[in-house]
Order: sequence, then structure tokens, then C-alpha cells
Amino acid sequence: MLYIGVDLGTSAVKLLLMDSGGKIVNIVSREYPLYFPHPGWSEQKPEDWYEQTMAGIKELIRDVDKSQVAGISFGGQMHGLVILDRDDNVIRPAILWNDGRTTEETDYLNNVIGKDKLSEYTANIAFAGFTAPKILWVKNKEPENFAKIAKIMLPKDYIAYRLTGVHCTDVSDASGMLLFDVKNRRWSKEMCDICGITEKQLAKCYESYEKVGTVLPQIAEELGIPEGTVVAAGAGDNAAAAVGTGTVGENMCNISLGTSGTIFISSGSFGVDQHNALHSFAHADGHYHLMGCMLSAASCNKWWMDEIIGTGDYAGEQAGIEKLGENRVYYLPYLMGERSPHNNPNARATFIGMTMDTTRADMTQAVLEGVAFALRDSLEVARSLGIDLKRTKICGGGAKSPLWKKIIANVLNLKVDVIESEEGPAMGGAMLAAVACGEYASVEEIAAKLVKIVDTVEPDPELVQKYDERYARFRQIYPACKPLFDVLTK
Repeated sequence: MLYIGVDLGTSAVKLLLMDSGGKIVNIVSREYPLYFPHPGWSEQKPEDWYEQTMAGIKELIRDVDKSQVAGISFGGQMHGLVILDRDDNVIRPAILWNDGRTTEETDYLNNVIGKDKLSEYTANIAFAGFTAPKILWVKNKEPENFAKIAKIMLPKDYIAYRLTGVHCTDVSDASGMLLFDVKNRRWSKEMCDICGITEKQLAKCYESYEKVGTVLPQIAEELGIPEGTVVAAGAGDNAAAAVGTGTVGENMCNISLGTSGTIFISSGSFGVDQHNALHSFAHADGHYHLMGCMLSAASCNKWWMDEIIGTGDYAGEQAGIEKLGENRVYYLPYLMGERSPHNNPNARATFIGMTMDTTRADMTQAVLEGVAFALRDSLEVARSLGIDLKRTKICGGGAKSPLWKKIIANVLNLKVDVIESEEGPAMGGAMLAAVACGEYASVEEIAAKLVKIVDTVEPDPELVQKYDERYARFRQIYPACKPLFDVLTK
């Protein structure tokens, strides 16, 4: 049988076709626009997601036996606010995960409602990108739209709805809304009351590997697939990527170097750090995970290469970088503000330490190292909880760089395992579909059977020591710059 994984990303939807044995049959990508109507705002049209997903599926399965398509599931950009009216029409463009307009609402939740209460209700505190502050923003700034809301959805769940007619979500994606009682895997009545909404306005919540329905007859006809094709709930992009890299079960780790960057630690039990510096979410395997999320990771390198240097030769720019652990230039990777662990939408990207002999290669190296140092910020929080990690998987566009993997291995002092298929959320979505269809008994089983490690980047003790010294200096830069960030963004 064949399974479709849909990775609804920020710049494009990536679709993957996998057979029962885990072989990737085909991959297709379709782009759609991203809108910035005001500084710090970030929006997309859900209709664009659906149109490109449908077009992508048609292209994906064009040359296969369509009768063999058994299931579809998702990995999707998290936290985005999609609101539908009583006729299920989209009310306004979706407000995305990297949108920074909700400073007032986030401050209200954290400082008036209180971080302790938020953590009690949801296991998390408010971040500007989370969904609940966006709901409050619509309530405060667009009351006419707020009054029309019949359903509140997340990005990938809008696609699931269009395919099945079912308003659904999953526990991992719901965890990032600040509306979900993560520990008990259910909606929080207290948070609904705070946001002025009802549970009826929220989608039914499933485990990521559960069937939510089958494709509608008209969808089956349009795509040429069986009417009984199963649609599974899927997962937020990071949880789906964790499934795709086999990061399930107790004390496993995955680093994702995509537009955003994450360090994802799976756990068999629920846990929260005392400062809520890491997100505590439900995992797609039926358990839990901790996650540190930085808003700009591989996008920092893309910005530096495309917009500043003006070259597409990423590998060529990295080729001359040899003296690791000795760079005197530092870079704070906060192009879109920052989440973990600083929770500061006013933070900004910063170079510091340049002199007359600083080279272009030094600057490029600083960008790569800055992202690695920021990932370590979150890792240090996990270590403070007694979590002892020795190795991590890695995925995302940035993971294609051998140099970046080497830097990460030594900055974080972790063995970095490279897997055979670095397809992340799309692969995880296809795997969840296979579990929902009964092809595999559990997420753990499919991960154990399909995910294969093909290389490991080992940290070098001498280089680890050098980077420890550099990291100690890096940690001093943000506190020193923070008062300036608050002034510069006014």
C-alpha cells in the first residue's frame, strides 16, 4: 500500500509518497505566497495551502497505481490561527507562528493572568507566536471578525477538514495553542474562558496516529484515489519530524534546522521546567516531549547568503571555513525575535566582535555558530532538569551542511546521527498514516523498523573545550543587548 505525508510548511507544502516498507516513491513541493502586511506581521491564505496541496497530491501520485493509496496524514507549521465562520468559510488570512503582533496580548496573559496559572492550565506560558494570544488580538483589534468565529483551527487541520469534512486536530499541535491541558491531553476550560471562546469552537482532538475520517467522495474522485482512503490526524511539524527521525520513546533527541530551529527531546512521562523556558507538549507517539524553539535557524544562513552576500553558492561560502572554535565574531540569530529560552519578540539579530581583519568567511562562520549556540541555550535548560543526552538525530535543510553538523556536534557536545532519509515532517506524516491504517501497530514500531542511521558526527574533545569557552562569551551578549532591543523596536 501507499501512504501520503503532507508537510505544510511556511514557504511551501512538501508531499511525500511512501510504500509499506518505508521506501520513498516520490516527493513533490509546491510553493505559496507569504504576506507581511505590517512590520512584524506574517500571514498566509488557507485557500492557497489547500489549492497547492491538491495540485501537489495529483502530481505526487500521477505515475503510480492510485488504488494503492491507503492513507494520508500531516506534519504542519504550528500555532497559526485559522478562523472559519458558520459556513466554514475562512474569515481572514491565517496569522502564522512567526507573527509578532501579539505583544500586548502575550504580556496580558503572562503578567495579568500570570505565568503560574498558564503553566498550571497548559504546562506552558504565553509566547507571541502561540495561538491564544492571536485569538485575543482578533478579539481586541478585529471584533467584527471575532464575532463571526464558528471554528478555530490550525494550518494542517484546515487541510484535513477540506479533505474529510471533519473539524479535527491532534494532541501535539494543540499543545502549541496555549488552549490545551497538555498533562491530561484535553482542552483547558480555563483558557477558553480567558480567551472568550467555547470548547465547541475548537476542533475535536485526536492522537496523531488516529484516523479522523476518510476522504470525501468528491475528493476521492478528483484525486483518483479510493473513497475509503484514511486520513489520520497528523502532528505539528516538529513532532512529525521527530517521528520521521525515530525520535520517539524515552530520552531521545532531534535537532531540526529548518526556517526555525528546534531541539526536541522525547519522554515517556510529563514534565515541565520551572521557568517554562522549554515548551512542554504532547508527542505524536502517545507520550510527551520538551522542545526548545528558536524562530530563525537555517533562515539566518539563507538571509546572510541571499540578501547580504548575494550568492546561492552556500557550500562554496562554507568551503574556506577551517578554524573552528577560534572565531572572534559572534552572531545573535534573532531575525524574528526569539522564543526559547528568552521569550522576547523584541530581540534582534546582531553581529559583534568585528575588526579590520574580519573576513567574509568569519561572518559566515559566526552565523552558523550563532544558531548552534542558541540551540545550546535550550539544551542547557534540559540539562538543568537532569536530562543527560549523549546523541541527537538531525534533520531540516541546514542538516545538509557537513560543516554545520560538525559545529553543532562540538558546540552541544553530542554525537549527531545522520539518518538515511532526512525528509522530516513529510516522512513522519506518511508514517502516521501507515499506523492509522494498521500497517504497523504503533509509532514506536514503525520508527524502529524504518529509521536507519547512516553516519554519525562525533564531537572532538579539544574542539568541545574551545566551544565551551566561546559559548560562555556568547551567553553574555544577549543580556547586554536586551535593554537596547527594547529601545530599538519602539
